[in-house]
Amino acid sequence: IITHILKKNIQITGNHQMARIVRHNDESIREGYMRNGGKEVKLFTSALKAFQCNNRKFMAQRKHLDDFLRGRIIGRLECGRTQLDVSEELGIAQSVISRLWQRLQDDGNVSRCYSTGRPRVTTTNEDRYLAVTAKRNRRSTASDLSRQLSSATGTTVSRQTVYRRLGHIGLYARRPVRCVPLTATHCRLRLAWSREHALWTPQQWPCVMFSDESRFSLQSDSRRTFIWRAPGTRYHQENTFERHRYGGVGWLVWGRIILGYRTDLHVQSVTMTGHIYRDVILEQHVRLFRVLNFCLWMATPVLTVQTL
Repeated sequence: IITHILKKNIQITGNHQMARIVRHNDESIREGYMRNGGKEVKLFTSALKAFQCNNRKFMAQRKHLDDFLRGRIIGRLECGRTQLDVSEELGIAQSVISRLWQRLQDDGNVSRCYSTGRPRVTTTNEDRYLAVTAKRNRRSTASDLSRQLSSATGTTVSRQTVYRRLGHIGLYARRPVRCVPLTATHCRLRLAWSREHALWTPQQWPCVMFSDESRFSLQSDSRRTFIWRAPGTRYHQENTFERHRYGGVGWLVWGRIILGYRTDLHVQSVTMTGHIYRDVILEQHVRLFRVLNFCLWMATPVLTVQTL
């Protein structure tokens, strides 16, 4: 009996598995309800739940009908097709078709009415132009991209619009990573040294002294330059900015570490030259280390590793 009542009162569409209530004894019944003894009883079916879920997804991404599609809908309705048939064929909600047909009957016009929401100022191609331009020149600012878009397409957008369009594709303004310029020779020598000492034992490493120096520049570097990059691409080559650390006036601090031991820092206020490095650093620090450890590791030569 229940199956007979459902078949009589419900029509399931193939696109969305929608439970739609049609007329019963020339009386309209609300969607999601069925007639039982002169009363409307709410109907809970898996088809109705699936329709409600799909309808929420569809409403979140719905778009306006273009003029060509409006003409197709009106043409089918004028040929005698039902709104439900047109809805199933074109994949458009019956409520949209009903409003379109009602507007034609009332006003005789199916053109798009004025909407309260502000339309997008950029098209899909213009959004793609912004993305390509930002990736080609990652140091360009939002104002630069706005001016380039205006000169190329004639569309004027604000800086915030540029930020939003690039944010939709995962590009955000971030500071670039600073790294020391390394040539192919530097990379090859560092890789060879790492492979050569990869299998050293704990007894061999104590005879190696690692030295490092840091220069504190007295000239300001605000690092206010931003680049456009996607999350997780911070250390990609196109997102790094090579900069020499030893330009301008500053103080140089030198130090060394050994396995289980470290020395005091040596502060050098004058410009570090080859002669000063030899007379001060090598003679007063490195040579003293060699003398103190020569008797302990006589068979193993002492290495001085200077890192950049």
